[in-house]
Amino acid sequence: MRFDTDTFNEIIDTITKNKSRSFLTAFGVFWGIFMLVILYGGSNGVGGMVHLMMNGFATNSGFTFTDETSLPYKGFNKGRYWDLEIKDLDIIRRNVKEIDYLTGEISMWGKTAIYGENKYNDCIVKGVEPSFKFIEEQPLKYGRFLNEIDILENRKVCVVGKKAYEQLFPKEFNPCGSYIKIDGIRYQVVGVSVSESSISVNGRTSESVMIPLSTLSKTYNMGSRIHLLAYTAKSGYKMSDVQEKISKVLKSVHYIHPDDKQAVGNVNAAEMFAVLDNLFIGLAALTWIIGLGTLLAGVIGVSNIMMVTVKERTSEIGIRRAIGAKSSDILQQIISECLVLTIVAGLLGLSAGVMVLNIADKLLKNDAGQHYGFGISLSAGISITVILGCLGVMAALAPALRAMAIKPIEAMREE
Repeated sequence: MRFDTDTFNEIIDTITKNKSRSFLTAFGVFWGIFMLVILYGGSNGVGGMVHLMMNGFATNSGFTFTDETSLPYKGFNKGRYWDLEIKDLDIIRRNVKEIDYLTGEISMWGKTAIYGENKYNDCIVKGVEPSFKFIEEQPLKYGRFLNEIDILENRKVCVVGKKAYEQLFPKEFNPCGSYIKIDGIRYQVVGVSVSESSISVNGRTSESVMIPLSTLSKTYNMGSRIHLLAYTAKSGYKMSDVQEKISKVLKSVHYIHPDDKQAVGNVNAAEMFAVLDNLFIGLAALTWIIGLGTLLAGVIGVSNIMMVTVKERTSEIGIRRAIGAKSSDILQQIISECLVLTIVAGLLGLSAGVMVLNIADKLLKNDAGQHYGFGISLSAGISITVILGCLGVMAALAPALRAMAIKPIEAMREE
């Protein structure tokens, strides 16, 4: 295509000849691109929001808890309540080789933690094992996480969650070595966890004070009882198969009917994460369908207006053909006018959408000051621009073909 100053001036003159019509036509393209960018960038932000909420949580994890039995078995009536026990951990480790990390957990709700004159009410005291950090990552601001020696020696040590730390130590110093008091018992702080995960495993980590499982069991006279099993599966194994094996082992140990579907409760976090992944893939596809549909409607409007413009310029095109203009010259002129109109309007819509998303990303962030990622990538912006150009050419084809079909003699008669 030949494109010079005269051609450009002619395109501008043609577009601005009817300003209101050109504006309304361009607005359709502008709005289509704007909506596509907003929907695409918004879906990215929502995905980022969910990602940050689940950040650090093992995607191949599962949880097992107890419920009342629904079938009688070996002299026990149905409706019997039973408890998980600490010995179950070793039994499962021996019999379910597909498990990578396993921990028991006990949670005590509504406790009050005290440091000096500072109190944190409604604190959750969690008894966990060191492998809990592989279920939910424990980024530490100070100190360390619980270790095997803490478990073996029943040490009165603790790791404080972020919210608990802010309430107990408002001056925000390193509290490691300090002692907090819960139910009259002093625990030495060995670490401060700043986990931001919103997933609650018997209570959110940020609201918890974590102590060794063995220590909590003895302190609150829990005997061998635990509330929950948390574990991860080794690579290559399905969590549903692992949980089926765990349930089978537990039913055998605790005299539960093998066909009882209620007594052993399982939460398959791996399956939940897979559902979320599929949901966001579907959301992205829906975004493109709606956005491109809106854009296509705007481009069709451009094509219709160009058809009207060609009809109005029948005599002009006829004169051009009469004085020697080639079909390719007419084709170039119409396509150029359509491309300038669509690309200028589209780039303005793209710029406006990016600006709105940038403002949203700056305003919306989590408690840790992390942004959710509302916006589009450079590659997505380039893809949208290419799509816009292709649609602009397609919109110009019908008007251009009509213009090329105009014969000089017919144009003179119409004049």
